[in-house]
Amino acid sequence: MKTTGQISSDLADTVTKPNDSLESFGIYQLARQIFEDFWNDSEILGKDYRGRELVKQQVRSLDSVCSNMEEGFGRGFGKELPQHLKISRGEARESRGRYERCGHLLPPEIIAQRVACLSRVIGGLSKTIQTIERRANRGR
Repeated sequence: MKTTGQISSDLADTVTKPNDSLESFGIYQLARQIFEDFWNDSEILGKDYRGRELVKQQVRSLDSVCSNMEEGFGRGFGKELPQHLKISRGEARESRGRYERCGHLLPPEIIAQRVACLSRVIGGLSKTIQTIERRANRGR
């Protein structure tokens, strides 16, 4: 498994290597995996009326983590990529906080796993944004 630093370095390198695909980057792969894992979590949450409300919000924010990375890369490697990565990071923070609030319905080990994964996504996105912006400022 790659470290957050390796993942963010890989993603930041795409600014200079635009032929690489988004799917090859660990942060995106991890975000996709968390979204997939949520399908199982939603089965548990959906058994309670309060959980069903949380599921509606969580599916949107977890999807947005991935979709903003996809949109940012789809628009190219200019100014818009860091902005979309920042939105993705905000959605990951929202998702992490919501998982932390699901303690009444999900087992503690699932919450700990998801929070740890989302923290890795947040950290990787933060480092990637810093690297991209630093490289952009050097290029000016």
